[in-house]
Amino acid sequence: MTHVLAIGAHAGDMDLTAGAVLAQHVLAGDTATLLHLTLGERGHPRLPVPDYARQKRAEAEAFAAAIGAGVRFLDYEDGLLPDDEAARFLVGDLIRELKPDTVITHWSRSIHKDHARTHRIVEDARFYGGLKTLERDLPAHWAGQLLYADNWEDADGYHPDVFVELTDEAYELWSAAITGYAFARGETYGFPYVDYYRALTIVRGAPAGFRRAQAFAAPTGSRDLRVRGTF
Repeated sequence: MTHVLAIGAHAGDMDLTAGAVLAQHVLAGDTATLLHLTLGERGHPRLPVPDYARQKRAEAEAFAAAIGAGVRFLDYEDGLLPDDEAARFLVGDLIRELKPDTVITHWSRSIHKDHARTHRIVEDARFYGGLKTLERDLPAHWAGQLLYADNWEDADGYHPDVFVELTDEAYELWSAAITGYAFARGETYGFPYVDYYRALTIVRGAPAGFRRAQAFAAPTGSRDLRVRGTF
């Protein structure tokens, strides 16, 4: 059984970009977990930050429950995610606890600094989590595969090379669940996230010969890998 851990800067980031693949793993009997470093609570132009924080947490919990995934939250503030060793050790300790086989996170370059910082945090956390000579409360665990999700905000220099074919069941499960996020429905700043990412599954699937797919980039540059089903 495979465990996929998706680590995003804000609640909703990995839900949008990797959620269908996470749902597909759960349907196949695997384990999936979403880890949100912040709630993204400053992302609503009309709601007070504390109110939107509560809403985002509830939305994230509902999404995870809908696709059968676990969900974890850290307490960092939206827009103020620290790029420090404490954050790296905290995420590394969670990797040791959860023991994922695959970790998915943000690409390195983004229009949002929290995304770029999450990328750096996760890369080092994966190293710390797997370093046997680094003494922590839990034994070391090496997550063998690291992938970067296909996020329009992280497009600078991004070249996807891993394409995961989506079953109709996984696509429909994710497609329904993602509408639980108000921002995804376009109710915050108007960007049609749901429509964009639904359409992107067709765009990414077509060149790979799939009806629908979610795409990822591998740090090793494993070009043009077509995956049917799960990692």
